[in-house]
Order: sequence, then structure tokens, then C-alpha cells
Amino acid sequence: MSGLSDSIAGVWRFYRDGFRAMTWGRTLWVIILVKLFVMFVVLRAFFFRPALAGLDERERSEAVGAALTDRR
Repeated sequence: MSGLSDSIAGVWRFYRDGFRAMTWGRTLWVIILVKLFVMFVVLRAFFFRPALAGLDERERSEAVGAALTDRR
């Protein structure tokens, strides 16, 4: 497992040092983080409502079973 963590740490250092050396590095990181925030928080809150909300346990299991077997 140590080899995997060393590889991940090496990749992280590569990107960290690369962005640090760039003149636009901080701006790019801010743009990336804002974009991820919009994608995962804002869009999920407004467009991707929980499909199983408001169902009891039996109704949930029936809905999942129907979706898996494509029965409608």
C-alpha cells in the first residue's frame, strides 16, 4: 500500500509545484474550485432532487427493483 500512497503523493507534488510555478496558478485553482462547487452543490440542489424522498421502505424497494429490471 505504501507504493500507491507514494505515487499519489508524487502526483500531488507534481501538480502543486507546477501550479505554484505558474503565474496564473492561484487563479486557475480558484476557477477549478468554484466550478466544482457549482457542479456539486448548486446544480444538485436545484436540478437533481432525491428520487426516493417521501417513500416508505417498501415503496423504496419496489422503486429500486423496478428501475433495475426496467419495469414501469
